[in-house]
Amino acid sequence: MKILSIAAASGILAFLSTSTSIAAPVSLSKEAIEVATFMDWQSRQTDAKAVAASAKSDPTLPEAQSLPAGETPAIVPPADHGAADAAADGVDTAAPPVVEVTGEPGMVVETPSFSTDIPDEAGLENADQQVAPDPFLIRIQVLLGRTHASPGVIDGFFGDNTRKAVRAYEMMRGLPVDGEPDADLWTVLVVDEGEAMQTYAITAEDVAGRYVESIPEDYGQRAEMEWLGYHDAAEMLAEKFHMDENLLRALNPGADFSKAGTTILVADPGKAPTTKVARIVVDKTAGRLVAYDHDGEIVLANPATIGSTATPSPSGTMKVNALASDPTYNYNPKINFQQGENAKPLTLPPGPNGPVGSMWIDLSKPSYGIHGTAEPSKIGKTNSNGCVRLTNWDAEALAKLVEPGQTVVEFTG
Repeated sequence: MKILSIAAASGILAFLSTSTSIAAPVSLSKEAIEVATFMDWQSRQTDAKAVAASAKSDPTLPEAQSLPAGETPAIVPPADHGAADAAADGVDTAAPPVVEVTGEPGMVVETPSFSTDIPDEAGLENADQQVAPDPFLIRIQVLLGRTHASPGVIDGFFGDNTRKAVRAYEMMRGLPVDGEPDADLWTVLVVDEGEAMQTYAITAEDVAGRYVESIPEDYGQRAEMEWLGYHDAAEMLAEKFHMDENLLRALNPGADFSKAGTTILVADPGKAPTTKVARIVVDKTAGRLVAYDHDGEIVLANPATIGSTATPSPSGTMKVNALASDPTYNYNPKINFQQGENAKPLTLPPGPNGPVGSMWIDLSKPSYGIHGTAEPSKIGKTNSNGCVRLTNWDAEALAKLVEPGQTVVEFTG
């Protein structure tokens, strides 16, 4: 981890504070999202890159040049040399001075021996690194998902899953394929797609859902439960509208998600696809699942979590064998993997927060399937134990389109 002195950290913060393009908050209101355009986002990107380039070339900020993206540096006060060393270095070791407060007779402020006013984490990240949801990215993620080029969770951040969705949409529309938003893609995508956001009134049924306070990590303890459900209405509503829960809360600050009648702002994911799927291609290298109809046209494309080197996904071609909604999960360490100290087979109860989420698409190769997940925000960012993991909503949509015994599944890469 990089270490910054207070002086260097304060210098970075002071530099960043001069840039209104970085410091100015971006509204996440419905109006701000609906009018957000590619040109707006591109302008913000350009400004952020210019600030970052200036920071890197500033000789007074040497530490800023070597900070890895996303790493939060530790900040430590100057080393305590001791009074003798400090005196030898010419440092004044007397008690900190007392300063009178102008206009407030009798009030004084004791000046600290060194500053403890350290910058927040955002001020120490790379100047061009996104630190908050962007209204344009929320809008483009919603619109991409509506075309069935899924970005996974809608979170307002520009990551690999959004690039995968852009790439899939480019393939669908015959555009140059590079996975990067551009003016041509935006012009095609924005036509006739309608508003990205909608308001929703929380219902009594939403509040009274089958929620569980906590789900233990240990499979033995899970096996004793009856239902691996959502923790609360906020988690359920986030998945209902294909959103990251953090974004849901950011869009609705102060909202009481446990109160029926509360009106909240959510994404409008549109209608699920209806075209039957003849062939599914799982690209293990790209971390992507693409489903095709009988004419070879793309029906949908989803980011996917694929097996690791230790627990690889299968290779070759197989078929969809069966479907199971709200499946139980059969754990067998001799066949699957070792979880904790559980050495015996276990049956875990169903629920959207179970190991395979709310849907299981069984494949003709025993023990392998395409399924949902308890952690949609991690899709495409981790490895599975060999199966193909999608968000719950993507797995549910795909399950309605496949035909057991007919739909072919190919693993490539």
